[in-house]
This record gives sequence, structure tokens and C-alpha cells, in this order.
Amino acid sequence: MASKAPPSNWQDLVAAKHHECEQKIPRDWLLSSDQLALADENPRLLDVDIPRRSGLLSEAELDLTENYTANQLLVKLASGQFSSLAVTTAFCKRAAIAQQFALERAKHLDEYLQREGKPIGPLHGLPISIKDSFCVEGVQTTIGYVAFLENEPAKTNSALVNMLLQLGAVLYVKTNIPQTMMTADSENNIFGRTRNPHNTTLTAGGSSGGEGALVAFRGSILGVGTDIAGSIRIPALCCGVYGFKPTSNRIPFGGQISGVDEGIPTLVPTAGPLAHSIADLKLLMSSVVADGQAWKYDSSAVAVPWQTIPSGSDASQSLTIGVLAEDEHFPLHPPVKRALDQAVEALVRAGHRIVRVNGDDEAQSVAYASRLAFQYFVYGPHKDHLAASGEPAVTSVAKAAEPMFSGPHPVQQGLGPFETIQALHVARQRVHDVWRQTWVDQKLDVILAPGAQNTAVGHDTYGWPPYTVIWNLLDYPACIIPFGRASKELDPEPMATGGDMQPDYHPDEVDGAPCAIQIITPRFQDEKCLWAADIIDRALAVYDKE
Repeated sequence: MASKAPPSNWQDLVAAKHHECEQKIPRDWLLSSDQLALADENPRLLDVDIPRRSGLLSEAELDLTENYTANQLLVKLASGQFSSLAVTTAFCKRAAIAQQFALERAKHLDEYLQREGKPIGPLHGLPISIKDSFCVEGVQTTIGYVAFLENEPAKTNSALVNMLLQLGAVLYVKTNIPQTMMTADSENNIFGRTRNPHNTTLTAGGSSGGEGALVAFRGSILGVGTDIAGSIRIPALCCGVYGFKPTSNRIPFGGQISGVDEGIPTLVPTAGPLAHSIADLKLLMSSVVADGQAWKYDSSAVAVPWQTIPSGSDASQSLTIGVLAEDEHFPLHPPVKRALDQAVEALVRAGHRIVRVNGDDEAQSVAYASRLAFQYFVYGPHKDHLAASGEPAVTSVAKAAEPMFSGPHPVQQGLGPFETIQALHVARQRVHDVWRQTWVDQKLDVILAPGAQNTAVGHDTYGWPPYTVIWNLLDYPACIIPFGRASKELDPEPMATGGDMQPDYHPDEVDGAPCAIQIITPRFQDEKCLWAADIIDRALAVYDKE
């Protein structure tokens, strides 16, 4: 039987999708050509402050979107001081992709509060953004593939979508991702490239790049992304926001569109929050995990309730913090190294104990973990969803970044499928055992590490994510904390990394880009990770003021 020839009109499918999206934006919420030109004149969108200069948001709406955390908004929503309609409208305007079903949902929640005298759930009335991979009934999910534009709108919600609605949230926008969802640059042929609001010439990260950019722009107060190699943490560090990758299956993941074959042993993706504070990361996690009932929405979700850290464990407690050594194959760019050194200095001043984790065993190295993770990603079958429509690969996908320049394959090539699975398991278990022993021997509370060897960099140059994927291989929870900025004055010398699979340091290009650190704990110590991250974040804030 002859195979179906790919259609030659993928551009027409994209044009139709653009028209559909444009029709969802109220006419009086559109920016003028002069206002759009402001972004071309200055790539630092946050400095230009288009939301304020556009005149589309009232002073009250600017206040709502700029001066509150998600927790603070929830208090005012529950008391009736703010209406969900007003809050959702404000964030819809700022996101510029308002959808009528979101506003109707907000009206329903306001009416419920007025009628019943109580909020519908812990997230009552709060607008939350979600990555495009999540399914919402009646809305198409493309995940960046033109071929998926021919799919029908979703007939059911993803498990987490059902749960968020049950908790009272308003889901008002789905955010952009990369073609294939396997690069750190959120570009596809349908919606184009996600821009970093700190500097539109730099990547917003991926694959949850739309979430990172929208939260940074304060078009979202709280967003949900997914992470299998750094896809929450990379946008968080690129866009200067907080991001948290939980242990797998703490947050319901089922019912999403992935574009890959399921059931093959590999790294397990996780869902998690991006926000403006540690408190708001905790809000999402504690609301969804709560009393361990997430399994009722998703059979793969673990029935582990959210644990409350004892009240005596406060910010004055001294932590034992292991500092991950720089990997010689993935040298840190000067601003990242400076931020990490300053973080260590701040924590020593605050009375915390620092332990250097150098990793004498190869199985503990960032490079080895990267190579093993890469073998997991490529050993199984893969569907070619690009050929189905005839669309070309975007640049970051075509580059196909990989870490194999750093050493040999951990698992022998050419084995049969079952032998390969077994060998991958043995190699991964060795990594787990070495790290477990380090944690026990050094009596560590957390690991402090860079989130990447670089800050946000030029489009399509991010490369392989060594400092995030290692924790996916281990399935450890990990939190990104924004700290510091790149500076061409403080770090003026360029640095070449010596390969196409990792970015060079260009001081002028990344000047002013956010820096970040990463906090990690062992599996299922998600609560401790965020508790310790809060302590560390406070110490860094004190250091910044000194």
C-alpha cells in the first residue's frame, strides 16, 4: 500500500491557525503598529514597559498584574476585595491572548463566591497559564507540529487541567513551545519564536519557553510547564523567574500530547510551576499534591500527601550545602561562575556549611550523566511528525545538540533492544548509588549548582543542557532561584567553549541577562527542596542589600 504523501500546503495550515488565534483577541486589545515598533527599537521589553505605555491596561489592572504574588491575590479573591473577572481580565490583557471561555469561567467563580459565601477551592479565581502540551477540552493542542493542526480539538482535559479547575483556577492561556519539545529554544513553524522580555535578541529557553517569557512579562502570575531535561528550569533561568521540577508523578502528568511513543523505559517527564517567588511555587505544589488525592485524576500520580516542614525548621537553621563542581567539558561562563561564587559567599556569611562535591567517580560527573541521558533519549523508535506535513525543522532542532563530544557511550552500541534496556538500567543505577553515598557520607541537606553553564544566549545557540538533565536522570527535585545579572563591565572577556554543541560567552550580547542558581534534593524530598530554597533565597536577598 502506497504511503500517504505529505501535503505541500503546510504554510496554509499555519496561516489558518494564525487567523484563528487573532480572532480570539478583542479588537480593542490590539497594539497599534507604532506600539509594536517599540519592541523593534529596544529588545529589552521589560525596560520599554509596553503594557503601561500601550494604554490598554488601567492603573488598577497594572497594579493587579505587577504588585502582588499569587498568594496575595488569592487572599483578596477569597475575601471578595478583588473579583476573579477583574484579575483574569487584567492578565488576559497583559498576555494579549484573551480567550472568552476564561472570562466566562471567572464570572462563574465570582458568582459562586457571592452565592455560597466561600471560595470554590484553594486556587479560587486565580488565572494560571499552562504549557501547550496540556489538553483543554475544545482547544487544539499542536505542540509545535504543523501536522497536528489537522487534529481535532481535544475531547477531554489533561489530568492536571481537571484538577486545577476543581481547585478553582482560571485557565486562560496556553503557551508556546519548541518544535519537538526537545530543544532549549521555543520556536516552531506555527507560532514562531518566543521572545525573552529581558532582551528579545536572547532565547527565552525551552521547552516551556512560553511560560518563562509570559511569567517574566507578568502576563502570568503562576504558570505550569513540564520538564524532562530542564524544560522548566531553563526558561526560568533564561527569563529570570523561579521554576521547580518536582520528583516525577508528584504532579499529575497524564493526558498530555507528547508526540513520542509511550511505554518505552526512558527518563520520566514531570509537570511543575514557574512563578515570581518560592512562596508561589509552594502554593501550586501544596494545592495540587495536598492530601495525596492526585491519583484520583491520574493513575500514574503517587498518593503521597504534601508534607509540612516543622515550624522549628526556620530560616535561622544552618544547612549543609554541597556545591557541585564545574565540569571541565561544560565550563561555566564568567557571569554564571561569578553568581555561583557570590551565592556561596552569601551562604557562608549566613552561617551555612559548604561542602565541595567534586565527584571522584565518573558516574557522578555531569558529562557522564549527560551522555547516559542522551542514550535514553535516542535508543528507542521515534516518529517523524515533521515529514507528515512537509514542514522544515527549525534551526535549533536541525542542530541536534548532543553531549557525546565529552566521552564514550556509557552503554555499548549495537546491543539488542532488551540488552540495551538492561545495560541502561545498570548504568543509571550506578549513578543513583554513587550520588546516594555522597549524600549520606557528606550529610548533605541540599546541592547548590548552576542551572546551566550560561545565561540566556543568542537564539538557537543554547545547546545541550548538562546541568539540568543530570537531575532528570536521577529524578531529583530541583529549583531555580534568580540571582544576579550578566555584566560586560564585570566580566568583559569573551570565552570560546570550543564546540557547536555549547554556547560561547559574548559579553556584549548577554549584558544584563538574568543569572540563577539551582537547588537540588534527593527523590521525594520536594518539600525540603522548596523549604531550603526559601532559606537560601532569603540569604541571597540579604547579601544583595549589603
